[in-house]
Amino acid sequence: MADEQKTANCGCKGIRTCLICEENDGKRRLLNTTQSIHCDFTYDPESKLAVPDGDGQSFPFPGVFLWENFVSEDEERELVAKMDQEMWRESQSGRRKQDFGPKVNFKKRRIRLGGFSGLPAVSQKLVDRMTKEPLLAGFRPVEQCNLDYDPKRGSAIDPHLDDSWLWGEHLVTINLLSDTVVTMSLDEGWGEMDQGEVRVAVNLPRRCLIVLYGEARHHWKHAIHRKDIQNRRVCSTFRELSAEFLEGGEQEKLGLELLDIASSFKGVPISN
Repeated sequence: MADEQKTANCGCKGIRTCLICEENDGKRRLLNTTQSIHCDFTYDPESKLAVPDGDGQSFPFPGVFLWENFVSEDEERELVAKMDQEMWRESQSGRRKQDFGPKVNFKKRRIRLGGFSGLPAVSQKLVDRMTKEPLLAGFRPVEQCNLDYDPKRGSAIDPHLDDSWLWGEHLVTINLLSDTVVTMSLDEGWGEMDQGEVRVAVNLPRRCLIVLYGEARHHWKHAIHRKDIQNRRVCSTFRELSAEFLEGGEQEKLGLELLDIASSFKGVPISN
């Protein structure tokens, strides 16, 4: 079974590390020796405000949509069992991954189909369900990335913005097996907080769906910190095409081909 794979090595490169390479290779996370200023907030899904953890003023935090209990406990078991029947590949920062999508070189802006055979069959009902939400009515994913986080590996993902050349407006993630926190951040302040990093913690309950769009998608970085992985966590992130690859765009033909393959729901994970 693929879920019984033993991890002797890791997929970390450059400055990224996990517990495995930190122990085996003597690598350690690079520490910032300067004093940092942080302004910390927690997202309130009811008011859609970022609420200060201490002193400070709440502010609107648009671009986050949470759907609790998007999948049932039985569906969660089925989804993870299907994933664990496939091979997990080592990835950065202690993660393992399964990719269903085209091969992309973002620096050179090149795309090739490679072994892309579509999204997995088990995801068809999930896509049908999520598109019943008005926010996602036009959502047509062409890529699914499954990620496996484990505290034994020190799994995490550093603050980053997802590509916006190929990928479109909505980033959709289903969170499985455990609660966690996605940390949204700005390096250079926000509003009256003009110094230091501003961080907004968004709590993700087990089996929820989260959508990042608008400012949260394009302006705020997102991360999963090591401290917020207490148990095994698996997630599936779905991405749609940008306007360049849709009707009327410069690469409409390629976009139509990708959409056609993805919507077959006959996919298997692509290899390196």
